[in-house]
Amino acid sequence: MRLVHVGLLAWMVCGPSPAGERVKPNLIVIFTDDHGWADLGAQGVRQDVRTPHLDALAAGGVRAANGYVTAPQCVPSRGGLLTGRFQGRFNLDSNASALDGFNRQTTIATRLQKAGYATGMSGKWHLGPLEEITRHGFADVFCNQGPGGRAWANFDLEGNTIPGAVVPCPLYHLEANAAAACAFIKRHHDRPFFFYLAFRAPHTPLDAPPKYTGRFPGPMPERRRQALAMISAIDDGVGRVMQTLREHDLEQRTLLFFMGDNGAPLKIHKIDSPLQGDPGGWDGSLNEPLNGEKGMLSEGGIRVPWLAYWKGTIPAGQVYEHPVISLDVAATAAALAGIETGPGELDGVNLLPYFQGEIKTPPHEALMWRWTAQSAVRTGQWKLLRGGEREYLYDLTADPGEKHNLAARHPDIAGRLRAKLTAWCAELDPPGLALGPMAPVWNAYFDYYLEGKPFVPFAAKAAASEFQGWLARNGTLAVTDGALQLTRVRGPDAKPAFLVRSSFQAAGPVAAKLSLKTSTAGQAAIAWRTSEQKDFAPENRIVFPIAASDDWQSCEVKLPVTGTLIHLRLHLPGPSALVRQFELLPATGKPLLLWR
Repeated sequence: MRLVHVGLLAWMVCGPSPAGERVKPNLIVIFTDDHGWADLGAQGVRQDVRTPHLDALAAGGVRAANGYVTAPQCVPSRGGLLTGRFQGRFNLDSNASALDGFNRQTTIATRLQKAGYATGMSGKWHLGPLEEITRHGFADVFCNQGPGGRAWANFDLEGNTIPGAVVPCPLYHLEANAAAACAFIKRHHDRPFFFYLAFRAPHTPLDAPPKYTGRFPGPMPERRRQALAMISAIDDGVGRVMQTLREHDLEQRTLLFFMGDNGAPLKIHKIDSPLQGDPGGWDGSLNEPLNGEKGMLSEGGIRVPWLAYWKGTIPAGQVYEHPVISLDVAATAAALAGIETGPGELDGVNLLPYFQGEIKTPPHEALMWRWTAQSAVRTGQWKLLRGGEREYLYDLTADPGEKHNLAARHPDIAGRLRAKLTAWCAELDPPGLALGPMAPVWNAYFDYYLEGKPFVPFAAKAAASEFQGWLARNGTLAVTDGALQLTRVRGPDAKPAFLVRSSFQAAGPVAAKLSLKTSTAGQAAIAWRTSEQKDFAPENRIVFPIAASDDWQSCEVKLPVTGTLIHLRLHLPGPSALVRQFELLPATGKPLLLWR
């Protein structure tokens, strides 16, 4: 990856002020969540998508046909975007990674703040505690991440400064995100600014109100209707942001980037499961004609809707074919703000001279990825993809859907790309290729998408009746001497395992009485969801200590549930644990025995 400095170009583009000082351009970065490549009207793939405001940006600027992000998962993708450095350089490989490395990085916001910019964000953070967002360079924060009617904010939707705290949010979260962006622009219209607008959509839980779902009548999967509705709400928000820029005569002084954080999670075993009681699975978005989904370094996992717009500076109506990546945003911002960066400090490229046609060659000689047990490299038309010990070579010009593995036919090309990828991975933290083994879910996805094998549902889900309605997440279940035994999936990309139980009702508040055994001491937790909630809120979680013992230990945990309890998660420490009894004691009504 090359870094290009174009300080002089920034002067020429923006021009001098009457006082002779360079006018620094504004920057807005819009990041959607689990947004499939197909679901932008300007892509020309689906007829059911309605994104007129985003399509107008594509028509007035650049649509990157080969626009990528750095990971097929939320946290590392956001870490790469906001730092301008590949997140594997600071050990942020997955959602489960510690944030220590990220916390030591310098973000776009910090760089621009030091250069005199007003900085702010709204929407989804997903990179640590919300009260710590300001330490990463964002002075103004309105962090509303989804359902719940609350936000962590230090300015309100009228643009007034308030003490940083959790505050009520009166609007649908996607509308609130856009309203916060507009309030920020009005608040700082008279100075250069940077705003990061991170919509939590169309990520599950799907929660579009009738105002938006009503735009998509007729027969279709309900998850598809919800995705289209949430994307339509995003588009409305983009329209409001653009209108606010125009009202303050800022459209020609503002560079805007738009992209998704990763591909859509198709979840092939959850094609259209019910919305209520199942917040996970397919979010209704689509990656077609790309292959694969979120969690894969195939094109469907990392190639996303990707736009750049700057009226009067970036020529309109472009479809840019050379590969670009989210890392380029920070490098472009630094160059335009006149920020000096040293060799290797940023991994991206200033894209402006490429989009203006001044440089005809590709911005990157190669793009590379490493994520958990997968790694990939693209150079020109060729892409090498590794998953565990598997290896695939694709000609993306002839085969953009990654249907034909050419590794055996072109061993020389595969070898050259493998050597390049290996050398690059040696620079990362920790160094080295992602060699696996892959977790069962990723092996199943590779089998289905890249090998064409039928998908076989996971045994833990198929055997729910055997376990009296309990399911395992990130682990396996067995019945051992009458007790539920939860065992964590092993491997370098393994996540903490937990138990899930739904299909019951209990009036809160509730006491949970359980008997369990584990050889590992640590923190256990019970999380819950009520009938009025579409997701597990952070405050709906009680943590309690568990001792290591060969004997059964009994616990009674008070759950301050408000409303009707319908969904539980039980988190247990260690690689394996046994549950002999789980009983709910509601405030009213009979005790509810969920396992014995």
